[in-house]
Amino acid sequence: MKGDRVEIVVDAGDTTRTYEVVASRAGRRVETAVRRGVVEVSEVTRSGSVVRTARFMATRVLALVEQPVPREDSSEAAATPSGTSPSPR
Repeated sequence: MKGDRVEIVVDAGDTTRTYEVVASRAGRRVETAVRRGVVEVSEVTRSGSVVRTARFMATRVLALVEQPVPREDSSEAAATPSGTSPSPR
């Protein structure tokens, strides 16, 4: 989904660097994979074609933060009036 985002924090020797891969268009998503000591973060289209890929050595990755776009569940929206939350019991 457009807006899906993954932040990668990498050890760069004396400092850390933060990289970000974002689903830039509607219908695209961001996928992560760890294979043979390499962390791979890819932006993928609906059909599964890879648009761009970022690769990092797994030993250098300090944090991998996936931040999906908040999706509203239609059943929850219908159950509660807009702007209010259900009262706890």
